[in-house]
Amino acid sequence: MRMSGAMSSINWLGMRTLYLKECRRFLKVTLQTVLAPTVTSMLFLAIFSLAIGNSFIQIDGVNFLTFMAPGLIMMTMMQNSFSNTSSSLMLAKIQGNVVDILMPPLNAFELLAGIVGAGVTRGLICGLVLSLVMLPFVDLQLYQPILLIYYSVMGCLLLSLVGVITAIWAEKFDQLAAVTNFMITPLAFLSGTFYTIHRLPEPFFTASQFNPFFYLIDGFRYGFIGDSDGSISAGIFIVLGINIILCIIVHRIIKRGWRLKT
Repeated sequence: MRMSGAMSSINWLGMRTLYLKECRRFLKVTLQTVLAPTVTSMLFLAIFSLAIGNSFIQIDGVNFLTFMAPGLIMMTMMQNSFSNTSSSLMLAKIQGNVVDILMPPLNAFELLAGIVGAGVTRGLICGLVLSLVMLPFVDLQLYQPILLIYYSVMGCLLLSLVGVITAIWAEKFDQLAAVTNFMITPLAFLSGTFYTIHRLPEPFFTASQFNPFFYLIDGFRYGFIGDSDGSISAGIFIVLGINIILCIIVHRIIKRGWRLKT
């Protein structure tokens, strides 16, 4: 089913079907894909809460748990967006049914939109559920809702695209786990999730300015508390530029069929 007009070249029905198929894949196991990440993040919150006790530590005039909560939410969204796209494509490659995705009349853009769209959806659902669970324990207030939405979508999109690239490149789950353990997790933990980067000595402070996760978490946190460690305007364009570059790269990879058609 193709629409007439300027967008007639897009197979909307096929793209929608692929998107729904990918969404249903993770919604069937919500205990693992949504509730488990929520529990893990709440454990982080509980551990830090017990660690600081009644000291009421503040960072830039903000309660430590209130400062940390947005970082945990963003980190959860990004990790689950990555996990959704990477696991979906990796399983399809290993089981040999990736052909079920490549054979339908879907071009590279439509495949990209369907798979990545589901990854973004899972990330946003995890972030929403975690935010609701945190509300009774953390004072979360909306300071800039538009920025919250922007950074949520941009963060989930970035990691969904990275997940696609990783799954296409990887030949076994060990390689997939290596990217998670040695790139995704360190970048997330070293991006100011649990601390303000102004406390970092050189050259680590300067190095943090090249971490895209920092701009995502810093901008997302600003949407809640109205305070940031970096430039919000710079962060908006940096994450947008990175996502545009990744979209172009992933589109070309899928179009060529690198490690998908062999």
